[in-house]
Amino acid sequence: MSEPDAAGAPAEADVPQGGPARGIRALGEEHFSLTDAVGGVRGAVESVAPGLVFVVVFVVSGQRLAPALVASAATALVATLLRLVQRTPVTQALSGVLGVGIGVIWAWRSGQAADYYAWGLLVNLGCLLGFAVSALVRWPLVGLVVGLFRPDGPMSSSGSWGAAVAWRTDAELRRRYAVATWLWAGMFAARLLVQVPLYRADEVAWLGTAKLVMGLPLTALVLWASWLLVRGSTAAPPAPAPSRPAP
Repeated sequence: MSEPDAAGAPAEADVPQGGPARGIRALGEEHFSLTDAVGGVRGAVESVAPGLVFVVVFVVSGQRLAPALVASAATALVATLLRLVQRTPVTQALSGVLGVGIGVIWAWRSGQAADYYAWGLLVNLGCLLGFAVSALVRWPLVGLVVGLFRPDGPMSSSGSWGAAVAWRTDAELRRRYAVATWLWAGMFAARLLVQVPLYRADEVAWLGTAKLVMGLPLTALVLWASWLLVRGSTAAPPAPAPSRPAP
């Protein structure tokens, strides 16, 4: 997720107050919209396009690196410029430009087309460690993120940080958040297991294809499965029943 982040997960800061929730934030919604969770149709296209253009141009040009890098970078830049001209939020597009830009610079300096994907592999490794460690120490990352957006959490005008971690006193919620967190860790591990051997073998076309297939589509599947696990966990606590006056 241009790729909104090199791990393929859509950026969330692009969402205006009251707008559709994206990324992991969508797990706290009462109703799950796959389209909204991945940043809408436009966001999905911006996520996939630079990587797809890189692979296509690389193959069509006879595995020439320069045209593929230029085409990919231009695709990400055009997406950002269009948002600027149309005065729509640019956070998702800008984060995509950053990820693509790092890949382009890395590959340009090394002269190796596979290095276009090196930064994404490192980000996936970092995400794997972050999710796995948080689950192991019993502070599952999914629970922490979802807790921030509870109706009584710190992202609301009258919420508190205490409410964001109140779920830790509920054994069932801790279990559900831990399972969802391991699900995300498994996604990042699967990407590395498939893509690192392709990277080391310099199989650029197959690596690019694997990254596209295991990017936004896999992220969307994990988002939906995670929502099924944790749905209803951010509902506001019921108001206390009014006390009856003493007779």
